[in-house]
Amino acid sequence: MKTYFVDSFTNEKFKGNPAAVCFPDNNLDIDTMQKIAAEIGFSETAFVKHITDNRYSIRFFTPKIEIPLCGHATLASSKIIFDTTTFDNITFINCDNIELFIEKAANKIKMQFPVYDTEETEVPQKMLDALGISEIVNKRYSPKNKIILIEIKSALELANLKPDFTALINSHTGINGVLVTAISDSENFDFHYRYFWPWAGTNEDPVTGGIQTFLTKYWAAKLNKTKLNAYQSSSRTGIMSTEIIQDKVFIYGEAVTVLEGQFIL
Repeated sequence: MKTYFVDSFTNEKFKGNPAAVCFPDNNLDIDTMQKIAAEIGFSETAFVKHITDNRYSIRFFTPKIEIPLCGHATLASSKIIFDTTTFDNITFINCDNIELFIEKAANKIKMQFPVYDTEETEVPQKMLDALGISEIVNKRYSPKNKIILIEIKSALELANLKPDFTALINSHTGINGVLVTAISDSENFDFHYRYFWPWAGTNEDPVTGGIQTFLTKYWAAKLNKTKLNAYQSSSRTGIMSTEIIQDKVFIYGEAVTVLEGQFIL
């Protein structure tokens, strides 16, 4: 099975978020895809199959579960298809039959994702203690993504968080992850964020695009802007630009291919 490793949301190798992109010749069952994702061990592995013309099916697996949307693995898959075909745009169909329209945009790749709402929620004190957060600005919940959003005051505090992941996973059930965000302290960015998800994937996702389905809307409303620049302050770091237009969010990013080979099934 043709397989690629791609660093997403970066223009430098060994930064951003690594994703595996697999192109199976035959249909794989869910158990096999899950085992492959666990074997590779990245936060996400994408399985891509050509349907017709410039349309492809795409499925995303963490080392633990299948998820319906993943920004950095979509970006990685797009990078490979654009590099190996003559297409200027492609459409992915995910497991929920949502169409993800992708196109070249100068030196970047532009991805169209849906926009989801957030609602009021409560955050257990045990979760805040596990994250090392003493004071919060706001808290929301994305029911579609099963992700808690916590806003704190300082981007520096965000970068310095050192969660206790054993305590974190025991602090809540029934969610996929917790997203911590803060307004930027740099003129180059509008907001910073980090994403912790030991419930569904790895302890921390290096760069997360899928959360922009609700995070861009959150910051667009707070900052009264439709175009934003985001910085993920994980150890690998990652950057992206986003734009919200009605019920769509557009995510702009770059990616670098670091490995091409054959996965032996």
